[in-house]
Amino acid sequence: MSATTLKPHQKELFGQPIGLYILFLTEMWERFSYYGMRALLVLYMTTQTVGDDRGAGLGWTNQEALALYGWYTMLVYVMSIPGGMIADKLIGQKKSVLIGAIILCLGHGVLVLTDIWAFYTGLGLVILGVGLLKPNISTMVGGLYKEGDIRRDKGFSIFYIGINLGSLLATMIVGLVVAKWGWHAGFGLAGIVMVLGLINYLYGQKYLVHVGNFVPSKGDSNAISYGQLYSKLFSSPKQLLFTVVLLLASTFGWYKLGWGYGLLFLFLTAIAALLMMIYKELDTQVFKDRFMVLLLSFIMVIIFWGAFEQAGGLMNLYTESNTDRVLFGWEIPTVMFQSLNAGFIIIFATIVASFWAKRQLKSKEASSLFKMALGIIIMGFGFLFMVFAAMEFEKSGTSSMIWLVLAYLFHTIGELCISPVALSFITKLAPVKYASLLMGVYFAATGLGNKVAGVVGESASEFGEYTVFLGILVFTVIIGSLFIMILKPLKRLTHGAEDNERVMHTDETEGFELADKQ
Repeated sequence: MSATTLKPHQKELFGQPIGLYILFLTEMWERFSYYGMRALLVLYMTTQTVGDDRGAGLGWTNQEALALYGWYTMLVYVMSIPGGMIADKLIGQKKSVLIGAIILCLGHGVLVLTDIWAFYTGLGLVILGVGLLKPNISTMVGGLYKEGDIRRDKGFSIFYIGINLGSLLATMIVGLVVAKWGWHAGFGLAGIVMVLGLINYLYGQKYLVHVGNFVPSKGDSNAISYGQLYSKLFSSPKQLLFTVVLLLASTFGWYKLGWGYGLLFLFLTAIAALLMMIYKELDTQVFKDRFMVLLLSFIMVIIFWGAFEQAGGLMNLYTESNTDRVLFGWEIPTVMFQSLNAGFIIIFATIVASFWAKRQLKSKEASSLFKMALGIIIMGFGFLFMVFAAMEFEKSGTSSMIWLVLAYLFHTIGELCISPVALSFITKLAPVKYASLLMGVYFAATGLGNKVAGVVGESASEFGEYTVFLGILVFTVIIGSLFIMILKPLKRLTHGAEDNERVMHTDETEGFELADKQ
């Protein structure tokens, strides 16, 4: 096919589909809005109601703020499961992303208001908007590539740069805006850039006509009914028994931990039951094995984000109160330290992706599972520097910012080995009819990691930062090493999903959305 006859959605830029860059920019602005607010959230909640140049905060304790931070960041991602279901069953990924973007604009707009009802309402709308947008835009990126296209991993890494460019801009700019005009000006800026993301997405529809359109119909062999899957649970004794046990545990959790945890456990029980029935319905052993590998990889995701997300919680508070932030006579705003992660990703993303691609072409170990396990270990070693920081603070009453820089560097390299890789891995192994659902489960695993991060951060008030940082270091290194030890049997269960990958071009991907169909 000659270049002059290519349709818009078939065109390439720098060897990648142009649609990738539309999704790149949409996600960049959405992540600006999210990370800008995330960077402010704990600091805003713990700032006193009077006497601060940035304006009145909520005056909460660190423990209260970290608790809400954990719930909020968890729900943002857990809502990806119903978001994926809505896309799979009702409107497709493309419309889900559009509606999610509109809701996000409303949510950030409400947060500009100073009333407490606006604070909770805005957070709620952001949770709903991200739940619709986040899993489905990632699935659309996977739909740009055909099975076996080696460009897929690099495409996700480029997409990941968009995420972190948004984060970098947010954490560099929002902190300065808050310092000059106050907290709610920072929240308002997040809303403005989300509108830019919505405009970009609408403009780029001509480059996305072949992805995100799948809406199952009654006569479609790929159509699924979650109601039917749940109804079959009653004729599946093993799955039903396990579900009943989980329900009893959820009830006990409600009684012991409160209604919030009770509802969370009930929701997770419903998802676990659905996943068990999906596994039973898969009609080949290859699909069943790949499905199990995906679920095991989500364990790594939970552990990784449970440690990594200390950045927005405990590490954020540590930076504010325990770190010497003065550089050449200027005190660096706390929020700006979170830009280190995003900046390092922009520098190293393509380098790391190219390193793994070259290893793979040389037939060296470069499987997604190996990258993810190694990523946990590398990220874990970042907390070694936080241990050194805590030791220095205990001796001198302050700690050098160099420890934070080194910690964020190691966290970033670890993140590049797991997060974009995991997104790509799902699109390689997921049966197409459950694609958005499993992408939603991935983001829900990320959300559970965020909740774990909040709980771990809260424990610092009892055990101290040194103990928490050291515990994270030891635990992550052990878990990553265990997954490397069982790498070979896990790879066998993928049944060659990552074998024989090669470079393909957009005109070879016409009408293709995800790797495997059934």
